[in-house]
Amino acid sequence: MRRTLTSLLLGCLLMGASLASANWSGDKTIRLHGRDGKVVAVGSVRFTPSGDRTAVRVTMDIHALKDFFLSMREFKCLEGGTEVLCHVPYPYKNPGTITPTDLSWLEHQLLFFYKQPSDFGAKLWNGVYYRLTVTDKGLVGTPQAIDLNAIGAPPARTDVPPYGPAERNDVPAGARWFDRLTID
Repeated sequence: MRRTLTSLLLGCLLMGASLASANWSGDKTIRLHGRDGKVVAVGSVRFTPSGDRTAVRVTMDIHALKDFFLSMREFKCLEGGTEVLCHVPYPYKNPGTITPTDLSWLEHQLLFFYKQPSDFGAKLWNGVYYRLTVTDKGLVGTPQAIDLNAIGAPPARTDVPPYGPAERNDVPAGARWFDRLTID
């Protein structure tokens, strides 16, 4: 148990060092990576350090994304291969801050759903949550499945991210057309 706790603590410290060494302040680019090797810059994140937390603000590039009117609402989407991937801005007030060991509010600003090009309407049960990990080059997100209908009503607590580990499922490798998201 002592070794496990020591390893966990060391891992957290190294992750914090990686985030700090990557100079997480200012603007960084958000890119989606397709299975075919296509890389599309879809927006940016502004990182503003403040004490032990860092404020994050995501801005999607409206020129890189296409307007889709689905289920009586406009979405900014990206067509790739056999899927359309649409950004879903998190609709409720939240802290909008991260720490080296908790990137969840940034992950919640990067919610998407996918649909087939021939599908009619938004497929909110096909939600995509990019679970971010810190690397020496930046942040890398791998897709996890979520049901975006869960945020159809305001949460009871706005300081707790609604999509914790229990609400997400790993996606098999290669199952999503855009199988990786990076921030650097």
